[in-house]
Parts: sequence; structure tokens; C-alpha cells
Amino acid sequence: MPGSFPRNLLDMDTFSKSDPGGWQSRFGRTEVIDNTLNPDFVRKFVLDYYFEEKQNLRFDVYNVDSKSCSALKQDFLGQAFVALGEVIGSQRGREVGGSHTVSPPPAPLDPSLGVPGKRCGTILLLAEELSNCRDIVTMQLCANKLDKKDFFGKSDPFLVFYRSNEDGTFTICHKTEVVKNTLNPVWQPFTIPVRALCNGDYDRTVKIDVYDWDRDGSHDFIGEFATSYRELSRAQSQFTVYEVLNPRKKCKKKKYVNSGTVTLLSFSVESEFTFVDYIRGGTQLNFTVAIDFTASNGLPSQPTSLHYVSPYQLSAYALALKAVGEIIQDYDSDKLFPAYGFGAKVPPDGKISHQFPLNNNVENPSCAGIEGVLESYLQSLRTVQLYGPTNFAPVINQVAGIAAQVTDGSQYHVLLIITDGVISDMLQTKEAIVTASSLPMSIIIVGVGPAEFEAMEELDGDEVRLSSRGRYAERDIVQFVPFRDYVDDSGNQVLSMARLAKDVLAEIPEQLLSYMKTRDIKPRRADPE
Repeated sequence: MPGSFPRNLLDMDTFSKSDPGGWQSRFGRTEVIDNTLNPDFVRKFVLDYYFEEKQNLRFDVYNVDSKSCSALKQDFLGQAFVALGEVIGSQRGREVGGSHTVSPPPAPLDPSLGVPGKRCGTILLLAEELSNCRDIVTMQLCANKLDKKDFFGKSDPFLVFYRSNEDGTFTICHKTEVVKNTLNPVWQPFTIPVRALCNGDYDRTVKIDVYDWDRDGSHDFIGEFATSYRELSRAQSQFTVYEVLNPRKKCKKKKYVNSGTVTLLSFSVESEFTFVDYIRGGTQLNFTVAIDFTASNGLPSQPTSLHYVSPYQLSAYALALKAVGEIIQDYDSDKLFPAYGFGAKVPPDGKISHQFPLNNNVENPSCAGIEGVLESYLQSLRTVQLYGPTNFAPVINQVAGIAAQVTDGSQYHVLLIITDGVISDMLQTKEAIVTASSLPMSIIIVGVGPAEFEAMEELDGDEVRLSSRGRYAERDIVQFVPFRDYVDDSGNQVLSMARLAKDVLAEIPEQLLSYMKTRDIKPRRADPE
């Protein structure tokens, strides 16, 4: 956070103006600027930015008259709250010293927390991206003498890259393609942002697992090795060879050496435009919702229904909608979201529809904010008859048709589909996704309920690129997650929904960038203030 600029603060000093200073409970405090109600603080705060998370910030502003370092000894002027996504997603922007910055509408200071009955002022926040967030890496790897895992063949190896987190856990950041029937695979070169690989920390551990691909998804573990960005970068001048080790084999076999080796053939780094560059340049994220109203969900009036509205908690559909929508809405200036249902008989004639507007307005299916979508969803449950089948293609084609109207990079569409069951129009859905993969859009699918979702994994396309009638998807634009994987045993819905949003939204920035790159679309320069 490169700058905070309070304006029109309360004057708390009798013979001069206030001496403002800012505290931020986790990141520290600004310097104190004497005798002004419009300070421009210089101190910057460095934060990790994650598009897929709701990162709430709080700013406390004080008039500093005491030499004490304790905020309790100072005059409290007010408090402001804002989400980091709102700062990044603001349309307003300017350039400072060559660094790109953005500023949201000024966040009001809460007068109830300062001096009652008085206007407390505003804070202008500016944010810029650190330079190492712009770097992308292109690398190529091969392997030699990997363990044989297939009974009637050799192995079908692929690599999975994991970035280490601050808490010691690991997050998947890349998967290579599968190379069939070989113990000496050569994988295609691939690119990955430095921030995805190591979050800008060149010494952070990068773990790489080697697997043998199986059609049923139960991939066989061959082995693993660990490295870091700094170590990988040495391959710019020399080959780097890693031993692939299987810990279980190593413990059981005294003469065990390794399960093969992986060689880093090439490694290069270049700077590229980032997700923030496009958002700051005016690219709008347009969010559309499609909800499954098929009979397999159960009668909404019954507690066993996935649509059941309890007096004490939201349904799985509503929870998934809120988790994703409340983050996306920070990047949508008008906060108007088209919302559809599919698989129901709708009034007045009872015809089956696979893209009916939840607000019952065919001309304008947009709802005001996520709360408006939820309200229309609950109203539809009372007016339509749950039926079937489960068809995705109509609503995908609907959003794709809108996305096709503006392809210059100023608009990007995100479609959230929430469903409980097996797709009835799989062939048509695959065709619709392959067509949509060349357009500025992404698709998120959240599966609710106990059903098996094998078909969704195929649509996800992480391991095998989706194809239809001989055509392959231009980009991977689908992300699928089963809702049940995020139900917290402790009943903590807030934590569960935060984890859900993090996983389903994590791929959106890279999917947006892949579209811009394939079309050679550069971000627009933000207008100076």
C-alpha cells in the first residue's frame, strides 16, 4: 500500500491544527505530520494481494499530542474500513514515479468512532504492484529412468508443482501435460508467473511431485523433489538434475537409490503485464450466476432438500453464491449481476426453461448486488416447479453470446454455475465450452450434494484439454470444485466459504491473462487524477 492521504480531518488542537498519524493493527503505523488536516503520509505498507480472497483493511486515525507510542494515549479521530479488492478494482487511477497506482472512492471515517456529530473526513488510498510480481518464467523439464508403474506398459508421467505457504502447507500452482508410455519423458515448455511459483520469495520451497497418470484418477505416486526459484534460475547457465525420491521406498529398501531423475533443460525470465495492470486500466469483471432448479435437489420445503431455507443457516446454493460473489463484486463497477435458473417449469405456462431470469425480467435479468441475487433466488424457489433435465449449454451459450460482443479486453465475464447432479447435455456443453474458450470469459462450477461429479472433472480440463468434435479448447476456462470438500467439521461457515472462494477464484487472474496474451491485448493506461 504505497500511500494513504486523509482529507478534511477533525481539528482537535485549540491553537493549531491536528497532528495526524495512522495506526494499522497488523502492519504498523505511519509517521506523524504536524499541524495539518490534509496529511500526505509517506510510509508504505507491503501486503500480499490475492484476488481470490476477501482482504479487509482497517485504518485508525489519531491526533498525536503525546510522545507515548500507545494509541490509547492519543486523540482518536476516526476509523475507515475497505477491502483491498476495492482499492485494486477502482476505476480511478494515476501514476506516481512511474509506478501504477489506483485509488477507490474515499472511504468515510465513521463519526460514531471519533467525535459524535462531527464529520471525520476521508482517506484516499493508493496501491501499486511490486516489480517482481510482473516476472514470468518459461521452463522445460525432462526425466530419465522413472519407475515403471503400468502393468502392461511403462508409465504415463506428469509433474505437479506446489508452492509452499507461510503455515507450512503447500498449494498446487502448476501441472504439466501427461506424456504417455515412457520412462524418459520430455515435457513441453510452459510458463508460470513468479508470484504463482514462489509468491515473490526466491528462497521459498517449491515441491515437485512426479505421478503416473491413470484414467480413473487414482494416479500413482512415483516420487518427489524440492527446489526453489533461486536454484531453478541457475539453469539459465547450466543443466540442473534432481533425484526423484519416493520416501516409502527409501524406508523399505536398503539399496534404494532413487526413482529416476528430472532435468531442468531451460529456464528464462521475462516481465509481463499482470492482472492488476488490466484491472487498473479499466477491464471490468462481469459476474453472471446460473442455479440448478432440477427436481433431484429435493422439494425446497423439506429439510433434506439442497434448496431448503433454514431459519438458522443458508442453503449450500446460497453459501456458494455469497462466497464467490462477494469477492467478484469488488471488481464490478455497477454491481448489477445477471442471474438465471435452469431445469425448472416456469409460470405462467409451466414450460421447462434452462435459462430463466431469477428476477422474472426477461429484458433485464440483472439483480442489484449479491443480496439482490439471493433475494431473487429465494423468490424463484416459491414460484417455479423443480423439474429437469440438467442442461448447461443454454446458459453457457447465453453468456458466451454477450462476451462475443466486446472482445477488446475492456470486459471479461465470469459465469458461476451451481448444480447438484450429472449433466444431461454433456456433448452440447463440451461444444459450448470449446467455443467459449476463445472468448473473454471463465466458468466456475460448484457441485453441491452427495452426487459423483466425474463429468465435471473432464470439463475442468486440468489434466487433459477439453475437446469437442475434433476441436480443442483454446484455453482452460473451467474450474470445478465439489462443495462438500469445504464443509468445515466445526460448523464454521465463514472459514468454509473463504476456502471455497479461494480455490474456485484462484485461476481467474491467469485465465484472464491468457485471453489477453493470445489476443495481444495490452492494458490501457489509467487516466491521471
